[in-house]
Amino acid sequence: MAFQKLPGTQDMLPSSIDSWQFVEQKAREICRRFNFREIRTPIFEATELFQRGVGETTDVVEKEMYTFTDRGNRSVTLRPEGTAGVVRAFVENKLFGEPDLTKLYYIGPMFRYERQQAGRYRQFHQFGVEAMGSVNPALDAEVIALGYTFYTEVGLKGVRVEINSVGTPAVRSAFRERLLAFLEPKRELLCKDCQSRMDRNPLRVLDCKVDQKHFEGAPSILDSLDEECSTHFEKVKAYLTAMNIPFDVNSKLVRGLDYYTHTAFEFKAEGIGAIDTVGGGGRYNGLVADIGGPDQPGVGLGLGLERTILLLEHQKVEGIKETSQVDVYVISLGEAAEREATKIVHDLRAAGLRADRDYTDRKMKAQMKSADRFKARYTAILGDDELARGEIALKNMESGEQRTVAIGELAAAIQA
Repeated sequence: MAFQKLPGTQDMLPSSIDSWQFVEQKAREICRRFNFREIRTPIFEATELFQRGVGETTDVVEKEMYTFTDRGNRSVTLRPEGTAGVVRAFVENKLFGEPDLTKLYYIGPMFRYERQQAGRYRQFHQFGVEAMGSVNPALDAEVIALGYTFYTEVGLKGVRVEINSVGTPAVRSAFRERLLAFLEPKRELLCKDCQSRMDRNPLRVLDCKVDQKHFEGAPSILDSLDEECSTHFEKVKAYLTAMNIPFDVNSKLVRGLDYYTHTAFEFKAEGIGAIDTVGGGGRYNGLVADIGGPDQPGVGLGLGLERTILLLEHQKVEGIKETSQVDVYVISLGEAAEREATKIVHDLRAAGLRADRDYTDRKMKAQMKSADRFKARYTAILGDDELARGEIALKNMESGEQRTVAIGELAAAIQA
C-alpha cells in the first residue's frame, strides 16, 4: 500500500460514526439547555498565543505542540487545546462588551505530539465550554455540573469528579516554597521530568503519574489558601452538593496547564488503560488579560471524545441510535422502471425520507441483499408492468408484509 495514516491519527469509518454523532449531538443538546452558544475557531493560531496562554513550562508547550513556519515566516501552531483560541476570539471580537455573561462551547480536533495510549491520539477531539465575565463560584459549579450531566446522559457509569483549589498566583508562590522544602530531599528519587519541574514549576510535580509514591505526606495547597480562595472553594463545594453532584477533594490535582486559578477539577473513569482522566478544567481569572484583553474572569472544561467513546464501548452502553438505516431502498426491474426509479428516489428524498437505489444493474436478489446491508425499513419494488399501472410494491423488511400502492402515494405510505 502506497500511503497509510500517520501514527497517532485515525480514520473514522462509517461503521463507527454512530457513536461520534451520538456524543456530539448529546453535547450540543446539553449546551442548549445550559444556555451555552457554539463558537468555531481556527485549527491553527500564532504560536505565541499558546506559549503565553497555556504556559511555557508546560509539557504541552515544551514537548507536544505541532509548530511550523508558514510562507509568511510566521510561527504557527496547530491548536493543542481549545481555551486559548476561544479566549483570543473573545478578546479580538470584543465579546466582553456584551451585557450578559459570555457562555461558549466548541467541538473539534486538537493536536499534540505525545506517546500513543488507549484513547489518546495525536489528533484528538474535544468538547469544551468556556464561561467568561463572572467570579461567582456558582459558575464553577455549573461548568462541573455540565460535564457531569454529559457523562451521565450519554449513559456512562462510574464517572467520578475530583476537585481542588490551586489558589491565586500569590497563594501558589507561598506554597511553592513549602513544597520545594518537602521535595528537595527526594530530588534524586524522582523521575527526570519531576526534577526538571522542581526548578521551573514545582506544582506540576504533583501531577506526575510515575512518582506518586514519593509524595505521601506532601504539604497540601489547601492549607495555604487565603481567606478569599478558601471561601470560593467552600462555596463551589456547597453548590455541587446542592445539585447532588458527587465529588471528592484531591489536594494533589493541579492540571497540566498554567492558566488555572482557584477551582481545578477532573472527571475520572476506569476502563481505558492506565490513564483514567477523561476530562477536566478549571477557573482562569488572569488568562483574558494575559492574552491582551480586559481583566475578565473565566472558567471552562475540555472533555476527550475518544476516551468517552472508548468507555461507551467498554461499558457496552445501549441506546446509541443507528444513523445508517435507510428508510426505503428502491428496486427497479426493467429499462423503463429504472428510469422512473431515479425520479422516485429523488421525490422520496424531497419528502424527507432517506432513500437509495441500485446503480450497477444487478438482478433483484442482489438488490434485495443491498437493502439488507443498508438495514432498509422498506423496499419499493418497481417493474415495467407495475409502472404501466402506476403502482409499486412496498415491502416491510421487518414483518415481510407486502402491498401495492400508487407511485404518487409511496412517500405518504412509508411516513404513515
